[in-house]
Amino acid sequence: MAQFDVSKEFRGSTFRTDAARTAWTKKRQEAALEPDLPIIDPHHHAWDKDMGRYLIHELAEDVYSGHNIVATVFIECGSMFRADGPAAMKPVGEVEFVNGIAAMSASGRYGKAKLCAGIIGHVDMMLGEAARPVLEAQIAAGNGRFRGIRHGVTWDSGNAAKFGRKHPPRHQVMDPMFRKGVAQLKPLGLSFESWQFHPQLDDTADLLKAFPDTNVILNHCGGLLGIAPHEDRDAVFKVWRENMRALVQFPHLSVKVGGLGMTYCGWDFHLRDVPPSSEELAAAWRPYVETCIELFGPDRCMMESNFPVDKESTGYCVLWNALKRITQNYSAADKAKLYRDTAARVYRLDV
Repeated sequence: MAQFDVSKEFRGSTFRTDAARTAWTKKRQEAALEPDLPIIDPHHHAWDKDMGRYLIHELAEDVYSGHNIVATVFIECGSMFRADGPAAMKPVGEVEFVNGIAAMSASGRYGKAKLCAGIIGHVDMMLGEAARPVLEAQIAAGNGRFRGIRHGVTWDSGNAAKFGRKHPPRHQVMDPMFRKGVAQLKPLGLSFESWQFHPQLDDTADLLKAFPDTNVILNHCGGLLGIAPHEDRDAVFKVWRENMRALVQFPHLSVKVGGLGMTYCGWDFHLRDVPPSSEELAAAWRPYVETCIELFGPDRCMMESNFPVDKESTGYCVLWNALKRITQNYSAADKAKLYRDTAARVYRLDV
């Protein structure tokens, strides 16, 4: 288990520009494994900001790097909010922006994959019942592609709190106003993306119990942490596994298996001169990937890229190779679910 200090984390690729991360990941080239296996990538972002850009050209370069990506789902990242108008409505700008990428993809000019076929936006759940008109505006902006929202609640007592865009209070999902906001989703046929860290999964369980009819998707294997004060990887694994096991009872929950390339997770891949191989990544990630699939089954798991955030640790082609190495002995039917079918069902995609 590598030990980390904050200075190392902040010297790492967390603060590399997008261009620098791309140049670094290209130092490791691999041919795609199982290149014909259809994949829906259910979790990626798009942006144009100070650290760089990840727009349709950069997304397409990754998507067509060797694997058979047939469609993707965009997840909110605070990009292109409206500059003017009511504060509650500003996130509608992100959905408008991403729907533009989807429309560009639909032209066929950027290849056969349906990029941003599903869109997850952000609406502040602390608006309570007032979240409804914002949700309705996002549905309209999505032009049939809008599927739900993510309101991240990542809170931690240690170093992970320094990384996020937002600094929510502890136990925010327990707030009655937050829950009034979540209550607006099901009547509109929308889902909730649950993005928290693994010590917060008790709160997630309580939210799932309160909303048994709302489609909920757990991001990034439940939000695994591996940096202070969570450096003891064996102890963390036991806590994480038990917290994940407690969620199995909720059939309306599905799990995105990935997001393990983030610096939150505590590996040193981002500090290396050359990115790790897919074999190295598979060895590190295998216990978490296999546990998710063992607990929830292929019907409730979907493999994800979390790009370009996971570019902190690896390139797009190598990332999918690592996941495929872990699942190489699964049946063809289970692979179909893990890489395409579960995401198609959860996000209602016709691919």
